[in-house]
Amino acid sequence: MNPIKAVADAAHSWLASCERKGLERQTIKTYRSQWSNHIEPRIGKRILTDFRKADVRDFMDHLLDASVSHAMTRKVMKTLVSILNEALDREWIDRNVAAQVKMPKRSRHEKDAVVPTKAEIRLLIEKAPERWRPLIVTAAFTGMRISELRGLTWANVDFERRVIRVTQRADRLNEIGAPKSAAGRREIPMMPLVRETLIDWRERCPTGELALVFPNGKGKIESYGNFRTRVFNPLMIECGIVDKNGKPRFGIHALRHAAASLMIEQNWPSKKVQVFLGHSNISVTMDVYGHLFTRAEDDVALFEKLQEEFFAA
Repeated sequence: MNPIKAVADAAHSWLASCERKGLERQTIKTYRSQWSNHIEPRIGKRILTDFRKADVRDFMDHLLDASVSHAMTRKVMKTLVSILNEALDREWIDRNVAAQVKMPKRSRHEKDAVVPTKAEIRLLIEKAPERWRPLIVTAAFTGMRISELRGLTWANVDFERRVIRVTQRADRLNEIGAPKSAAGRREIPMMPLVRETLIDWRERCPTGELALVFPNGKGKIESYGNFRTRVFNPLMIECGIVDKNGKPRFGIHALRHAAASLMIEQNWPSKKVQVFLGHSNISVTMDVYGHLFTRAEDDVALFEKLQEEFFAA
């Protein structure tokens, strides 16, 4: 007879498994935060064998009703599925009820990702300190994550083929690890400006054992917090790209959104955008950028063409 186990037992077992697998410290820290802040207080003591699909749905609704963002709710639900998979593997339950609950579509009231305008990107590049201009140019025109940029090495910048290979990233604890997913391993073509900027930067880049493209002054991994607070936020304020409270209008991740929007504006297929951004599947790309693939003026033109061809028949 199986021992009586609670959701908490499965969670602790799963987190221990994550550590044994050698997952990055920051990843495990994130999982622990989702567990302690969202899952444990609400359902941590629930007996696994008594846990039903309806209970999972109630838990998900609780998160959304508590103003937890759609994106964070999705992450927490994914963690819950993993926790219950652990219980399934250990034969504490017969099926994973969380795997049967689907996330609802994003609320129409939820804000879309903030996408910098072309004028804002030009201003950031123009005003950026010479020391940091190469990073901002690369971020804005490749769509690479800041963690990928911080972990990028010169060996993965192929000037002859004009591509950047993404094979690793630096987490917020300044540890080098694999990309977020298998899809994170990819090649991104360099537009001429990026290539020329990096060729020039290579001559001035601080050197170190890791041969990083964007290291700190000592050639080591640049701290995410340091770049954000000492470089990016002051630059945003200097450029006047602020909200009504005088705070930066968007964060570093918005440079990735800018790159995505430029790709979409050029009518690149959604699958190509997905590949260059390193999204694990097309649904992620469409969840974040789906609204950019359709422009009202384009739709008007389509309906004008429809009318013309209808009456010409």
